[in-house]
Amino acid sequence: MFMMQCKRGDIVLVLFPDSNLRTSKRRPALVVQADDLETGLPQTIVAMITSNLARAGHLSRLEVLLSSSEGQASGLLTDSVIMTDNLATVFETEIDRVIGAYPLMGKVDAALRKTLDLK
Repeated sequence: MFMMQCKRGDIVLVLFPDSNLRTSKRRPALVVQADDLETGLPQTIVAMITSNLARAGHLSRLEVLLSSSEGQASGLLTDSVIMTDNLATVFETEIDRVIGAYPLMGKVDAALRKTLDLK
């Protein structure tokens, strides 16, 4: 049985579904699922990462600049935006590998609270 060794805060390369659910694209994504969720299903919840900086500037999104320490830890190749308003549940077998990590998960939590209207 395949067992992906990724954890919350990891940035992974994954086959991320498009919103039409018919096509997908290999792209980086941030693992946002709790490490100890243990649903018994071989799947992981991830947030899309885009290199389209025009998507930045919303409270549900976090800019990752390569010139920052978190950008250097990310494994990303370009300045990017973590989009907590674009989440997907993917089979663990669709995760290629971990490329880095995002150390500011408190900021991710705040963005997720905005996205999901959690207090």
